[in-house]
Amino acid sequence: MNLRVAILFPALPLVLALAGCHSHPFHETTAQARVEQRATEATEREQMEMVPPPMKSRYMAVHDEGSWQNPLITVQPGMLQLQVTVADANPSPIGAGGMLRPVRAREQELNISLDKLGDAMTAIPTSAWPYGRVVAMDEARKTPKKAEPQVRRNMEAAIGELNDLGIVVYDLKDGMVR
Repeated sequence: MNLRVAILFPALPLVLALAGCHSHPFHETTAQARVEQRATEATEREQMEMVPPPMKSRYMAVHDEGSWQNPLITVQPGMLQLQVTVADANPSPIGAGGMLRPVRAREQELNISLDKLGDAMTAIPTSAWPYGRVVAMDEARKTPKKAEPQVRRNMEAAIGELNDLGIVVYDLKDGMVR
């Protein structure tokens, strides 16, 4: 018995030191990551406050994607598709939307991951928000049945993040605000 104690006793401080080394920095890293995440969220919220608040009188009458002028998000199983229509640089109403200045030429589509949604929203120029801080959101068409739960989870997560940024989510089909 004394032989076992004599063998195990010198190894005990080494085991305790190794266990202690791994637990403390991990705790500091997660705490530091949380602090950095909160700082990033606060910065994104501040940047979104530069966009005017949503104007229900302007967007509640729109019920199709073709007429929607603010950013539009299509939720897919593995990503989000963000469609942004940049404002016309020419202030003259002459020829607006015509053959020389088509609206489609000012549309941009980006595929982003859910964790980059805040960065993408803050990167959109203020001129691309004619209705204020409101985005339209829709599920991807022709989603396979087995991917529908993932699309729903992504949609709920995206709505939560957008609401945290002060952005209203509008369902074009139902006319509901989330």
